[in-house]
Amino acid sequence: MLDHQRILDAPIARIQGFSDEGERTRLSSTALKAYRRLASQWDLTSQQAASLLGVSVSTWERLKPDRVEKTLTQDQMTRISALVGIYKALHLLFSDEMADRWLQLANSGPLFDRRTPIAAMVEGGIPHMLEVRRYLDAVRGGL
Repeated sequence: MLDHQRILDAPIARIQGFSDEGERTRLSSTALKAYRRLASQWDLTSQQAASLLGVSVSTWERLKPDRVEKTLTQDQMTRISALVGIYKALHLLFSDEMADRWLQLANSGPLFDRRTPIAAMVEGGIPHMLEVRRYLDAVRGGL
């Protein structure tokens, strides 16, 4: 028999959001560090890295050094979160070399329309990044 009161009193898992500026300030340095590594491993051009982050190339160039302290916007945190999820899913699906190359290969799948996943995500922004993440999670059986 279930203890209904125990279920009702159990703590509710809080979904990480990025609306709180204090949380974004706390997480921004780590998020930028992860994104810099991801951009390097994926061999992104400055234009691609800037576009995926939703900033100009000149802003991306200022964010590249490790010592930069900046509070990212909610939009930028969401972008990095989606891209880190894509990185993780790719490394669960493929060997490291293929996982890092996959985004640069033309893809005939319906999400990509013969473009590279990078080009599709640059063009489609956050909604497309989230779709790619869901697609990869589904392919690896995570949904």
